[in-house]
This record gives sequence, structure tokens and C-alpha cells, in this order.
Amino acid sequence: MAARMRAKSGRGKRPKAAVKPVGRRRGGQSAYQTVHDLLLRRQSIGVALWLAALLAVPWLVPLFPGLINLRDRFVEMFGLLVFGWIALTLYAGWLVVRGEQAKLWASWKPWAMGLLSGLFLAGLLGFLRPSWHLGDVALARHSIGGELGRRLAGSPLGVVAWLAAGIAAFALAAPEAAATAMREAPHVAQEVWGWRIPQRAGTGAKRAFEFIFPTHPAPKGSVKVPLDSVMWAQTAGAATLADEPAAAAPEEPVQGALFPELEPHPDEQADAPAIIVDADGTRRSRDGWQLPSMDVLADKAPPETGRPGSAVRAAVIEETLASFGVDAKVVQVNEGPTVTQFGIEPGWDVKTRTVVERDRDNKPLLDKEGRPKTHVEEVSRTRVRVQQITSLANDLALALAASSIRIEAPVPGKPVLGIEVPNTSSSLVTLRSVVQSPQFQKQSSRGKLAIALGQSVAGEAVAADLARMPHLLIAGTTGSGKSVCMNAIISCLLMHASPSEVRFVMIDPKRVELSAFAPIPHLAFSNIVVEMDQVVGTLQAVIHEMESRYRKFAALAVRNIDSYNRSPRAADKLPYWVVIIDELADLMMAAPFEVERQICRLAQLARATGIHLVVATQRPSVDVITGLIKANFPTRIAFAVSSQVDSRTILDMAGAEKLLGRGDMLYMAPDAAKPKRLQGVFVSDEEIERLVHFWTQERFSGIERPTFDHLLDVAKAELEQEGANDEMFERAKDLASEHSRVSTSLLQRRLRIGYPRAARLIDMLEAAGVIGPAEGGGSREVISPAGHHSEPEELQF
Repeated sequence: MAARMRAKSGRGKRPKAAVKPVGRRRGGQSAYQTVHDLLLRRQSIGVALWLAALLAVPWLVPLFPGLINLRDRFVEMFGLLVFGWIALTLYAGWLVVRGEQAKLWASWKPWAMGLLSGLFLAGLLGFLRPSWHLGDVALARHSIGGELGRRLAGSPLGVVAWLAAGIAAFALAAPEAAATAMREAPHVAQEVWGWRIPQRAGTGAKRAFEFIFPTHPAPKGSVKVPLDSVMWAQTAGAATLADEPAAAAPEEPVQGALFPELEPHPDEQADAPAIIVDADGTRRSRDGWQLPSMDVLADKAPPETGRPGSAVRAAVIEETLASFGVDAKVVQVNEGPTVTQFGIEPGWDVKTRTVVERDRDNKPLLDKEGRPKTHVEEVSRTRVRVQQITSLANDLALALAASSIRIEAPVPGKPVLGIEVPNTSSSLVTLRSVVQSPQFQKQSSRGKLAIALGQSVAGEAVAADLARMPHLLIAGTTGSGKSVCMNAIISCLLMHASPSEVRFVMIDPKRVELSAFAPIPHLAFSNIVVEMDQVVGTLQAVIHEMESRYRKFAALAVRNIDSYNRSPRAADKLPYWVVIIDELADLMMAAPFEVERQICRLAQLARATGIHLVVATQRPSVDVITGLIKANFPTRIAFAVSSQVDSRTILDMAGAEKLLGRGDMLYMAPDAAKPKRLQGVFVSDEEIERLVHFWTQERFSGIERPTFDHLLDVAKAELEQEGANDEMFERAKDLASEHSRVSTSLLQRRLRIGYPRAARLIDMLEAAGVIGPAEGGGSREVISPAGHHSEPEELQF
């Protein structure tokens, strides 16, 4: 029964029909669908790009006239660059056909380089307009670079854009070479500017104009007066004025009396140039003295070759710092004559951590290989400390194969650290190259005591005014360039000042360093002081001159030498005095107390009177450069020294022990917080001989040169009077009674006095009959130990 019911129910159901696919017809694909699929294939797009490139060829004639006009407008816009577009379109079609179209947008740099290079090339071709035809387009109406090139080359703004595009393209193509070029560009521009092409062209044009039209008036204050007439005015005119009564008007300079045009007006004297150049090129001072020509000095030294590239050494510095984990970058390079300074900008000390990437369920994400995905994120960022770079000085010297390097942290006025690396070959800095620089001319226009010091690490000339220092202390070991620096200072003053403007007082215990300047007419005294027993008297004579000038200032109610010389009530103008002491150590050993007292007194008071000190020593120890002396010499020059202690004695800081010698120095200006490294100027013996020969010619022999030897006589008389009443005489007699022989050195040690005073005491003891005469040795025999009981009148000197 149940089986019968199931059979009945099964017979009532029909089987389901099969599902047919949708979108397809029995007759195949439609024509529209076939064309649609064909156009969307990448091979079709590539072929279309090829056809577009072919239609852009200027000499092919398309089927449709509208395409001809479009192609001509395209050629007019880009000119010959249209072939670049054709090549780019063919290349793009080739990549599309091959299925490598992803290369077209893989990086932005090729597109940027191509666009900038195309703009630069269009601007370059925009300057050319030949009579060429590109199809139906005449390039003479536009340019070879098309209308785009014509607009770039036809306006100032377009030229700027053209140059900017070229520089940007070069920076993208070769970034390292572009960075090197940017660093070297200031030095190249400075070198080209040093050629002074506009000034020379202007001077040549001016001379040519004055030669053709000689009606140009002579410069104010410059008159062509024969030198023989000037010398006659100084000699004969002075004798005439000497015969006039004393009650006459105050004595005026003879040149101003006989030649008023040579004497500037008191109101105009301050603004008058220090040196007057005549029409024939002769250099003269304000008072009419002829000055040496620049041909006396040697010309600029030839530049040294064979130095390693600065870019290579900059890369070594960056790599060395990076190897020690210090992020820094060289942002500035200054090449000097002796060293090259690399400006280092500290980078960042970045701390990071590795983080595992997770999904929303905080489960780690896995890569294809089943490992967790990670990324690095920054935790903190701090600046690299200066100490991290300065502590690597020895490692940098090793990497650069340098004997020693000096790190200036920071460079004054710049946010960088300066690493000074010695050059493999140093350049010679001549005195003429610094004297002719704008820096020296600026200092020379302000005063009469401008001196040339040298060149900085950036190759810039450095000059200073001795009147503003106002005293200079020079120290350095033997052979470091100390004596050459003093010769350069003297030579520079001789080049720009006459004997009526500057006088020298030279003290040379070595006897040979300053002997070349003995014949010059600028000496205040007749000879250079070389005897040790004359040093104290010479300094005392300078002090007398200082006190005499202060009395003159008080009589006219003026404050300094400049005001006195400008005053119309002044009887005569006062020259500046420059006291040159070549070796301070010898003076301090001979008479430490007297010399220190006199030098400190001059340094404290002599500035206003126009007396300035230049003191040099090769033993920079505390017993030579005492605290009092150093306190009164704010301007100092340190050459190479042997230890850091000596450097601190001179400059109150380290650094001089790392100098290279041969003129390499640190210059501490009075208004500077840190010393400045310079390469001092070099003056050869031949230049000094030519300079001295100029001032010792026979044409100057007829000029009466006043000297101040009477001050030496006055100072000597005072010292002898002080010695006759010396309170040390009784102690010297007591000391003689305790010994059988007495010497000058014994009195110096036991009585703690200087050599001149001890020598006077020896003479007094001999006059009193206490000791015998000199026997040729260093000591003398004590004749009467009880001689100190004699009557006082028998001990008179």
C-alpha cells in the first residue's frame, strides 16, 4: 500500500530544465562587442601612439586638412623639439605593446629631468633663428626652439627661468657634482672678483681719456712740485725761519708756508686721504713726502697646485663621523693659504624601535613567508652634541692623513663647527697682495698706522690699525714667523708713512733682527738700541716724551694726538711713535723690575699720546709675560708654541700648540671673544733692502731729520742720580763684607734687582774702595770688607 502510494506520487513530478548561460547568443559574439574589445586592448593603444607619432612628422601629409593645421601649430610651439616628442611617443607605444607600461610611471625623476632639460634646450635654441623650414613652418619667424624657446630667450624673466631649469636639471642628474659646484662657486667668484676686471677697465678708460683730453684738473691736495724744491723748502726755509724773533707766530711746517697747496686745511685734514697719488702715479703723504712705489714689493705669489680636492676630503670627514655614529654634514668649505676649513653642521641623533604590525583583532600580520610584518618608527630626535664631534679630532686627523687638525666650535658668526685641515702645500701671502686689498684700504683711510697681518682661512685679507689696538704682544717659538711678522709691520708702516708722521724706537737685544732698518730716517733716536744697559734708559726716554706730550695737550686743552695735530694753535705736529722690542725675555732677565714697570706705564698711559708698543718674545712663560704686562696688551698674536701651557699664557686658551709654524698664527683682536687663524704676510730680505734703499737715497740726505737723543741724555742723568742715592748700596756693602769676591750676578740674585742697577752698584763699590778693579773675569776681589764703615763723603760717585 505504501509502495503503491510512493509510485503514484513519483509519477506526478516533472524533471527541471537545465540553466542556460546568459549573455551569449547561438550565432556567436556581436560586431559591436568585437570592436569594443579590440579598442580596449593595450596593443591597440600602442599602435595608436605610433600613428600619432607618425602624424607629427612635419614632412608627412595626413589625409585630413585639420590634422595638418594641428601639426603645424605643434611644430611652431616646439620647433626642433618636436622630434623629441616623436621619439618619446614611439618609446611609450613600444612599452605599451610589450606590456611594460609600468616603467612610464615607475619614478618621477626621469619625467622631471626630461621636462627641465627640454625647457633648457628650448631656451638655448631660442637664441637661434636661421632661415630654415620644418614642413610648412618657417623657423625664422619663431626660433629653432619654437615659440617656447623664443619666449624664454626674449625676456629677462624668461632667461632667469631658462637658467633655473638648467641648474635644476643638472642637480637632478648629478646631485653630488651639483653640491660640489655649489660649494666651490663662492671661491671661484671670489677669485674672479679678485682680478678686478671692472676696476682695471675703468682705470684704463680714465687714463686713456685723460691722455687724449689733458684738461682734467689735478686731484685736490696734489700738486706737481719738484722734489728738489720741496727739499730746498725744508732746509733753506727752515734756516730762514730760525733767524726770526721768538715772539713771531708759532712755527708752521715749512712746506705749508712756502707751498700752501701742499698743506691741507685744518677742517679738511681729517677727511683728506692719507696717501695722495699724483697724475704720474707718484705716491705722496699729506705733508708732501714722496712714498715708495708698490713696485718695491714683490708681486702676488703664484697659486700652488697639486692639492687634493676639497670634495674628497669633505666626503672623508662625513664618512669618518658616520662610522662613529655621529650624524653630521659638510655645508661649507673655505680654502685658505695654509689650511682649509670645513664647516660641519651637526645632524640628529634619532632613536627608533621595531614594531610588529597587527590587525583589528590584535593579531600579528604575516608576510608571504609566514613571518610577522614589522616596521620601524621614530621614538625621539635630539641634536648631535658638539662634544661628540670635537672628541674625534685624532680620528679625523688619522682618516685625513694630517699631522694635526684644529676644531673651532663654533665658528664666530656661523652656526657650524670649523674643522681646519692643513693643506699639502701652503701658499705664500705677500705683503703687496694684502696692502692692495679693499680691507687694508679701508683701514688705511681711517688712520696712519694701518698694518697688514695676513689672510684668513677663507683667503680674505686681514688688516688692522695699530692705533686702535693700541699695543701688540707677539709670542712664538723659534722659526714660527715672529721676526718676519715684525719686519712686515715695520715695512708696512714705511710704505705708507713719512718720517714726519711715524717714528720708530727699536730695541734689538739680538743685534741682527732689526739691523736692516738702521739707516732709515724714521728712527726717533740715532741708532738701534742693542746694549742691555741702555734699554732702561731708552724706555725712560720714551716715558719722558709721553709726559712732555701730555703737558702740551693740557696747554691746548685737547685729549689726544689727533686733536692736537688738528688744532690751529699747535706749534708743530707730533709724529706717532712705535716702540719695537724684539725680545722681551732678554730684557726681563737683565732688569725684570724696571722693564716691567716701564712697559706697564707706557701701555697704560701712552695710547693718547700716539706712542704704541710692539713687543715680541720667543719664550712665552709667566716670568716673561707677567700678569701686569698681559693685562695691558689686549691685542695679541700667537705663533706656534711647544705646549698648551704656553698657549694659555699668551691667549688664555689652548690652540696655539696645534699651529703649523712658518707664519701660521692666531690673532686675538681687542674686540673679539675668540682668536682668528691667519697666515701671516711674508716680506723677503730683497724687499726690505729695496725699501730701505728708497729711504736712504741721496735726494733725502739734504733734509734735516730731527732726532730725540737729548731725551736719552736726560734719562741717563736721572738714572745716575737715582743710582747715587740708591738705598741698595748699604746692603751691597754688607753683602761684599760676607764674601771674598763679588760679581754683578751675585748682586742680582741676592738683592733681587736687575742688571743695570747691579752694574751701577758694582761701580759704586769700586769707587768707594770696597772692591778692586775689573780683572777680565766676571767677579771682583773684595779689598776692604770693612769699607762700609767709611765716611759718607768718601763714597760719593
